Amino acid sequence: MKYKAIQNYIGGQFVNASNTNTMDVISPLDGNHLSTVPMSSAKDLDDAVKAAQAAFPGWSKTPIKERVQVFFRYKTLLEENLKELAELCSEENGKTYGESVAEIEKCIELTEFATSLPQLITGELLEVSKGVECRTEHVPLGVVASIVPFNFPAMVPNWTIPNAIALGNCMIIKPSEKVPLSCGRLAELLKEAGLPDGVFNVVHGDVDIVNAICDHPNIEAVSFVGSTKVAKIVYQRATSNYKRCLSLGGAKNHLLVLPDAIPDMTAQNVAASMSGCAGQRCMAASAMIGVGNVDAIVAKICDEARKIIPGQNLGAVINKESQQRIESYISQAEKDGAKILVDGRNTKVAGKENGTYVGPTVIDFVTPEMSVATEEIFGPVISIIRTKTVDEALAIENKNPYGNAASVFTQNGGMARYIIDKASAGMIGVNVGVPVPREPFSFGGWNESKFGVGDITGKSSIEFWTKLKKALSNGMPKQA
Repeated sequence: MKYKAIQNYIGGQFVNASNTNTMDVISPLDGNHLSTVPMSSAKDLDDAVKAAQAAFPGWSKTPIKERVQVFFRYKTLLEENLKELAELCSEENGKTYGESVAEIEKCIELTEFATSLPQLITGELLEVSKGVECRTEHVPLGVVASIVPFNFPAMVPNWTIPNAIALGNCMIIKPSEKVPLSCGRLAELLKEAGLPDGVFNVVHGDVDIVNAICDHPNIEAVSFVGSTKVAKIVYQRATSNYKRCLSLGGAKNHLLVLPDAIPDMTAQNVAASMSGCAGQRCMAASAMIGVGNVDAIVAKICDEARKIIPGQNLGAVINKESQQRIESYISQAEKDGAKILVDGRNTKVAGKENGTYVGPTVIDFVTPEMSVATEEIFGPVISIIRTKTVDEALAIENKNPYGNAASVFTQNGGMARYIIDKASAGMIGVNVGVPVPREPFSFGGWNESKFGVGDITGKSSIEFWTKLKKALSNGMPKQA
């Protein structure tokens, strides 16, 4: 075991869970045993809530200009420790080192945005009639929780940590039990940056802790990122307990490729979108809809896919179960009559035979009803569907229940605008394979990719992590 056994982080200290149940943490890169993670109990969560409650009065009353000073220092620490954080992310998640560097760089960008919050929540003041003033201010909620997935061990936690805490809340985070190491290191950096004890807490575990978070009477708001199936359950359970909840689910993102698309640029974008982070991201291209004759572009996509080498510029998928599930989708598509142009099944990496890899896979002549066309695969697989018209392509895109992202590749500005208007997705790309907004613009999909109001990052997150207080005064009396 490379690292010592993982502990919870409560009240500014690493502490053992109240029970001895643990799970092994295995690196997807090579199958090495990294650590063990505790399966905490509801008592452990309650201890974290109490620590957060104790810290809340002092932290929430600290002026926001002072609160964000912590995040100026935290940003510097992320920059200084970028290499170490990227290596840890790669080791526990399986993505390439370069992808992990990009993940930490995104954490830095997210933190940088949080430092601007004092300029964004100044409130409003207006004399509504003679001598009568109305003013507004954003007030923190209290103790909040964030439940995060395996695919971005550092970035997704930082979707919520800087904003929620800078806005005056105290937080409990529940990492994925598959990638628990990064959150512990983030906790150390936050403490080093000067965050008071109890403001940030980490409780490890499985579904029991997720349920306990949804049920705890003293947690005011819950954010979740994961599969749509679980996102629905979390949203229903949290809101049934009268909590705010923003629950992000899965996706089936479509790239519409028109005959006038620039071949080389399109092929590079499609291949990178479907294979980046081994396809384990909710913004990955999963289905390409070719409109008209796109044979030359498909051939170039295959050429680009063959340049993506597992263990070199393609990382591992998270575990053996995911590897088997992804390969089963490919095999089923082949049985259903699709044509496998590039086959990533049965991939082994020399020297890392115990790693869990799936090679880049391109499947052509997929029909809209096939499972590879409708279900989230979460692997480096692109399914190509053929249509004659843009409206046929849009009908396929809009029929899918998800709504994270859609992209179009074309040189026709009018057609691009038409697809932006018609596609049923929260994030749209034009000649962009992964249309993720940059700060201060917020991340969030539509339909069954998101449950709740608002978005999880950017300016939109302010409304989720605060409540608005309005004060009306008819001549403010002098203070005694």
